[in-house]
Amino acid sequence: MIIIGLDPGLTCTGWGVVAKAGSRLSHVANGQIRTDTKAGMAQRLVELDAELTDVILRHRPDAGAVEEVFVNVNPQSTLKLGQARGVAMLALARAGMPVAEYSTKVIKKALVGTGGAEKQQVQAMLKVLLPGVKLAGEDASDALAVAITHANMLGSHR
Repeated sequence: MIIIGLDPGLTCTGWGVVAKAGSRLSHVANGQIRTDTKAGMAQRLVELDAELTDVILRHRPDAGAVEEVFVNVNPQSTLKLGQARGVAMLALARAGMPVAEYSTKVIKKALVGTGGAEKQQVQAMLKVLLPGVKLAGEDASDALAVAITHANMLGSHR
């Protein structure tokens, strides 16, 4: 099974793809999609959708998962994040796959064992779980963590 995880953001959306065979996980790919900060909101959302669609068509995932929105101090930032997250969920659903959502705490707990883990701890665990992985950036590593969380949750639902 191929699983894609997304860490949505308007400026940068991370994506990570893993393969699950039984209890084994392997890294397929990861990356980041950056939108043009000088473009209008609608154009940036179109750009995000097009890039996500390309990633989905390239890797043909069977399932997808998205990190849930956290509320920022700035309501405008939260709204922009929500719009990018909506585009991410739409791209996955339009491709016909089920979409799961996980909070940051659940993701950290699934990888490190505690919901209060630091980003460096999550990245270190990614390197243990996916030996030799080259992370394309912080958002891509977060997205891989989302994909791994979903892979683990799929196993626990049986």
